[in-house]
Amino acid sequence: MLIGSFKYSIDKKGRIAIPAKLRKSVSPEANETFIITRGTAKCIDIYPLDVWKELTEKTLSQLSPINKKESMFVRFLINQAAEDTLDSQSRLLIPKSLLEYAEIDNEVFILGAIKKIEVWNPKIYEEHMKENEQLFEQIANEVMNDTK
Repeated sequence: MLIGSFKYSIDKKGRIAIPAKLRKSVSPEANETFIITRGTAKCIDIYPLDVWKELTEKTLSQLSPINKKESMFVRFLINQAAEDTLDSQSRLLIPKSLLEYAEIDNEVFILGAIKKIEVWNPKIYEEHMKENEQLFEQIANEVMNDTK
């Protein structure tokens, strides 16, 4: 399970180090390989390869290619997606287009989000959380009641 939050910097080439705590939680089946793509919020999502394969097989492949919303979702998700393997310093190269999308320059806020890693501009993450803080109780009630 990927949990925890970290503040790191990004180097001039667009590489970020994946925190050791998160790396330890990645399954060996991922083979240190990740899929990097656009998040559903203004962030970058990083999926261990085995999780991405599961998501693709169990969810994405089940979406209808003729349903406009479903096919558009898949396009947005895979349009800028990239695959990368950790280098010798446990870094991943983030595509420039994704860094621009998430408005990331020097610093990143890295969040373990159960099965994926989210990478945010720290200021945007803080704003996002403040904007949605009052909704948390309502969202929690809806989400947790849906699981019963």
